[in-house]
Amino acid sequence: MGLFAAALAIPANAGADIYRHVAPDGTVHFTNVPPRGPRGLKSGYQVYLKTPTPGGPNARVGARDASPERFRRYDPFIREAATLYQIPEALIRAVILIESNYDPRVVSNKGAQGLMQLMPQTATRMLCVNSFDPRQNILGGTRYLRYLANLFNGDIVLTIAGYNAGEGAVVRYGGIPPYESTQGYVHHVLQNYYRFRRGEIPG
Repeated sequence: MGLFAAALAIPANAGADIYRHVAPDGTVHFTNVPPRGPRGLKSGYQVYLKTPTPGGPNARVGARDASPERFRRYDPFIREAATLYQIPEALIRAVILIESNYDPRVVSNKGAQGLMQLMPQTATRMLCVNSFDPRQNILGGTRYLRYLANLFNGDIVLTIAGYNAGEGAVVRYGGIPPYESTQGYVHHVLQNYYRFRRGEIPG
């Protein structure tokens, strides 16, 4: 089965935030390139979505590992999971970056745990016994990505949306759920997916 046949293209100079502009005819435009005017943001534009902070203020236990080495520390596990479940390494890396900023100790205020922020019930479904074990967490999270990719016929956008909001919400709405958090999540994971594909490593 072909992987992620419906991937969206994001420009190489993609910014982090999303900007919104409503034209006089009511058409709404979105861009990830900061629309600069002489005094800052171009008139008529507003920030629509801000870059989420991995393990940020909504985390019960936030990201504390700030060492640049963390971005390579789990490479063997990421490669193993990518090979086992036939998911691009770049996507696994992007999900880990947005979910936990590569800190395996992160716990969200909803109880999601570890590098790929597995909820306890999802971890159980994906055969992950200890979500704080980096290898188990990466294998479990990637197994879930594989499940979602199969469910949504390889559509990377719906796969990412399902990872954030749950597959039930994506099925119910017939696409990305109308949740601002999920819409922002899809954008930022995709953005970093293409960064990792280009070989750009954070830090």
